[in-house]
Order: sequence, then structure tokens, then C-alpha cells
Amino acid sequence: MTERRALYPEIEPYDQGMLEVGDGHQIYYEQVGNPDGKPVVVLHGGPGGGCVPTMRRFFNPEKYRIVLFDQRGAGCSLPHASEPEADLSTNTTWHLVADIERLREHLSIDKWQVFGGSWGSTLSLAYAEIHPTRVTELVLRGIFTLRRSELEWFYQEGASHLFPDVWEEYLAQIPEPERGDLIAAYNRQLFDPNPEVHVPAGVAWSVWETSTVKLFMDEADIAATRKDEKWSVAFARIENHYFTNGGWFEDGQLIRDAHKLANIPTAIVQGRYDVCTPPRTAWDLYAQLPHADFTMVPDAGHASTEPGIIDALVRATDKFAQQ
Repeated sequence: MTERRALYPEIEPYDQGMLEVGDGHQIYYEQVGNPDGKPVVVLHGGPGGGCVPTMRRFFNPEKYRIVLFDQRGAGCSLPHASEPEADLSTNTTWHLVADIERLREHLSIDKWQVFGGSWGSTLSLAYAEIHPTRVTELVLRGIFTLRRSELEWFYQEGASHLFPDVWEEYLAQIPEPERGDLIAAYNRQLFDPNPEVHVPAGVAWSVWETSTVKLFMDEADIAATRKDEKWSVAFARIENHYFTNGGWFEDGQLIRDAHKLANIPTAIVQGRYDVCTPPRTAWDLYAQLPHADFTMVPDAGHASTEPGIIDALVRATDKFAQQ
């Protein structure tokens, strides 16, 4: 059996900054690796997850100029979505697509590889379908396109059959008469100005996701999510805002328009037992992009940090580093 690839060593940024993107938003960005290397932009998940240092390590730092940024309302970007007065009306997919272009221009990058998992795969597809000439390659993991069927599987009924014990806490937050549309019911609580309402709602939403993201539950991650109320509220608010609005897509739009990516070298990495974004979506995308390298990792769920997912992603970025 071939030895699995590991993440590259820990690395610190050589450049950090805040970029004004309009509408009162500033996004935090950082660059790591080789300033003269192959540019790649990393699009984090959620939406609302923010970047973490691990995301710097999927790339050979001698060959890549690695750009990471926190999307509107997340991470170190301002204003943070956990603030009571946070306005998400200018936080949409198409605002984020425009932010990526602003960042590319700000950094004087002509074209770059686009790397994203989960919601990051959604945003990668949205960006690439609008700006295909700015994308050298796509590396996509845990494919998610916000089709209504995908949202209902995870937040209404589907994954609940696999995690009935964890589902109880997510469901208990919502009064029984409101359970016919749990995303809508959570929306009402998450955006209630009373912290006694929106904080427990944010924690319950975020704990549900953290509990199901890996093939084997990570109790330490679950405990950390439960403890970090500020992160949980921001994460849940941004996700719910996007899901309530269907990502501002027509249902199925990203897969329908994937033919626009036919000339972009693409790697698709999918965990066989991904409960958050089940393999059907990745398979549907692959049907539109038969030129892509498709890897179904046999012993992984959704998380980018599972060994088989790391191996496939690092192999993909190493391959594209030569191109």
C-alpha cells in the first residue's frame, strides 16, 4: 500500500493585511510560502468558518505562494457576524466572488489556483464560473452546491437517521410546532437580538455540524465548539443566512453551469462516508467535468484533516505545482 502523504510543516505568514472591500467590510488576508511561487487562493468552509493555520499546509511552501483570507463576517474580518448589530445584507455569494477578485488585483496576481472544501468548493465553483480565465486549476473537496435537496438532507431529514443521538440536541432547540422547516426556525432564533435566544441556537447549530463532520466523532472539537460561543454564533448566523437564501443561486445552478470549467484542470476529492455533503453531489459534478481527477476516499467523512483526505489533497496540489 502506498504511504499516505501528510501535511507540510507548520508555517507562518510572510505578509498579513486588511483589505477594504466596500459595504463597511474589511477582510483579513495572509500570504505564506514562496512570494515568487505559483499563486493559490484558499477558500474556507462554512460559510463563516474562517481560516485556520492547518489550511496553509496543503501546499509545498517552496513552490506555492499561498493566499488565505477570512470571508465577510468570519475569522479576523470586520465586522464580525457575532456582533449584535451585524448586518448580513451585504454578505452574499456574489459579494464574496467580488471580494476574491479585489484581493487578486490587490496582490497583483494574474491567475491563481483555487482551492476550497465544503462551502469553499461552492465558492470556488461560483468564482470560477464567473472568472474562468483567472483560474489555473481547481482543487475541490467535499462538494457542496446548496441545492435544496442537499440542505434538507443535513438540516431537515436524512443525516438525522445516521446520528439520531446528536440530532436530539439540534432538534430540541426548536419548538415542536416549528419543526417543519428547521432552517427557517433556526433563522428566527439566530437573529433574535436577545443573547439568551441566539447564543444557545448558535451553539446547537454548530455542535450538530461539528459532531458529524468526521468519520469518527472528535469529542475535543465538539467541546471546543460548545465553549466558543462567539465563533458558534457567527458561524451559525452566516451559514443559516446563506442557506435561507439558497446561496443566491437557482437550484442546481453550479452543476448546470460547470461546462464553463471544461478547460480548467480540476481535482475532486470526496469522502465516501461524508454525511455533511454526501458523495452524490460530487458525482453529479464529475458527470459535468469528466476531465477531472476524481478521488473517492474510502475511509473518510467530510473533514479536510482526515488522513485520506489530506493525502488526496496534497497529491493534487503537488501535481499542479508542476504545471
